[in-house]
This record gives sequence, structure tokens and C-alpha cells, in this order.
Amino acid sequence: MTKHQIEVITSVERRRRWSREQKERLVAATLEPGASVSEIAHSAGIHVSQLFRWRKELCQISAPSVPQLVPVEVVEALPAPATPAEPPPVSRPRKKASMVMIELGGGRRLRVESDIDTDALGRILDVLERR
Repeated sequence: MTKHQIEVITSVERRRRWSREQKERLVAATLEPGASVSEIAHSAGIHVSQLFRWRKELCQISAPSVPQLVPVEVVEALPAPATPAEPPPVSRPRKKASMVMIELGGGRRLRVESDIDTDALGRILDVLERR
């Protein structure tokens, strides 16, 4: 028969109280380049989530309670712009593009819009023929 040591806890362990300075020191350590939050939490004997909670609380930027006012300068109205000599060009509605399917052979197909640049299409087909 083997003997095992057993620890019996007879009292309630009290919560640790961390001062604001201690929290700030640990949070500042997590903000250093290359710092590992889990290693810092482990060395302090706290859970990682607790350290993240402190970091959120201490790094929170509070919004100003008073609305910020911006100085405004009132000037006289600007003169109306001169009317152009010729009217602006009227944009023509684009005609609906259609799709063209090109059978390349070997089960390959190429789908292009009908308004494609023909020179560009020729270069694409040249490249595909070489394969």
C-alpha cells in the first residue's frame, strides 16, 4: 500500500486585492513589444482573462462629456458660377452587353462580353493556342 499526501483546506481563502498601481504595472508589461500576456498573467498568479479585463478597463479612453465646439466663420455668399458656353455632354445610356462563348476545343471554353477590345481578345486567343 502506498501513502499519498493530501492537503486539507479548512478555511475560506480570501480574494487577493490588487492596487491600481499593481494593475497598471502588469498592464504596462503586456503592452511592451514582444510581451506574452499569458506569461505575465502566469508569473503574477492570475488568469489571463483577468489581465485582459484590467487592460480593457485601464486602457479605455473615455469620451469627453462636454461636446466639442468648433469655431465657425461666416462669410458673404460666393458669386454664382458663370454658365458654361456649351452644355455639358449628355451621357448616353450604355447598351446592354451580351456574352459570347468561344469553344477552344479540348473541352475548353472562353466567355467574353460582346464589347471586348478585339486586339486584346486576339492576344488572349494567341496565348491560349500555344498551350
